[in-house]
Amino acid sequence: MSLDESELPRTEDEWRVRLSPEEFRVLREAGTERPWTGEYVDTKTPGVYHCRACGAQLFPSDTKFDSHCGWPSFDDALPGAVKEIDDHSLGMTRTEIRCARCDSHLGHVFRGEGFTPKDTRHCVNSVSIRLEPSQG
Repeated sequence: MSLDESELPRTEDEWRVRLSPEEFRVLREAGTERPWTGEYVDTKTPGVYHCRACGAQLFPSDTKFDSHCGWPSFDDALPGAVKEIDDHSLGMTRTEIRCARCDSHLGHVFRGEGFTPKDTRHCVNSVSIRLEPSQG
């Protein structure tokens, strides 16, 4: 499912051909899907969530929790799978999360909300990820 390093697009035009318009808007232009509209908001299926752009593994399903924010939420990512970037858009400081492999926008991470013992919420656009269900 994961693209070989040599298969990764090198330009935004190449990404535009590979992704749907909505995937491109969110993954490559740091857009946000409307809350409560994503396919994975309420999903409880066991498996691993992958980057929809490059196929890299990002979040195990056992880290997903109900935050009631309108987007899928995870309290942890696989080690090294996600990178954090300061985001000063919208007149506030937030922490954007991107796929460490292909630099595609996933969403934002929030800390100190008390939802889980790890006190972390990776708020992710469904259009940025794809679930690979567990076998068996």
